[in-house]
Amino acid sequence: MSNGTFIVIEGIDGTGKSTQVARLAEWFTAHGREVVVSREPTDGPWGKQLRESAASGRLEPAQELEYFLNDRRQHVAELIAPALAAGKVVILDRYYFSTMAYQGARGFDPAEIRRLNEAFAPLPDLLLILDLDVEAAHGRIGTRGDTANAFEQRETLERCRQIFLSLKDEPFARIIPSNCSIAELAARLQQAVRQAGLAPV
Repeated sequence: MSNGTFIVIEGIDGTGKSTQVARLAEWFTAHGREVVVSREPTDGPWGKQLRESAASGRLEPAQELEYFLNDRRQHVAELIAPALAAGKVVILDRYYFSTMAYQGARGFDPAEIRRLNEAFAPLPDLLLILDLDVEAAHGRIGTRGDTANAFEQRETLERCRQIFLSLKDEPFARIIPSNCSIAELAARLQQAVRQAGLAPV
């Protein structure tokens, strides 16, 4: 599909994904690469409804899954695929692995969710899963001034964490412990990118 580089950062809430997406993008940019940063759910019509539901109450499970698929189809068609075709570095804060985890935690089969997504969504070159125990992750959510929303309850996060960890043997996946400083975690991610042969230099 592409001449670009496709990196996805995943993990339960509170592991530091958004901060590390920005750090990794800065690293690639500093080495002369053109970078596109995005997130899921997106700010498109389907994504906005999903984000609103996190605070107002989650959608019915089948409807929620449908909205995620619709949001991702639009995301792939309008941003991800064109950016990769243009040779850019695409770094995502969440992708369909989060759908496997969070909708899997609601009772859907993660393998079936993956099949539905991979019918149209390209595999990343590198999947970086930031791992932190749920107690520590919940503490970080509180420290940043947030209260846990409908997606961030402890029981949900524990199930999600186990689904993320089940991806550890995928050849494109790396589990990165995030129980460290922001700078140390950024260094760990850069090392994983180098080991995958995707470094900007």
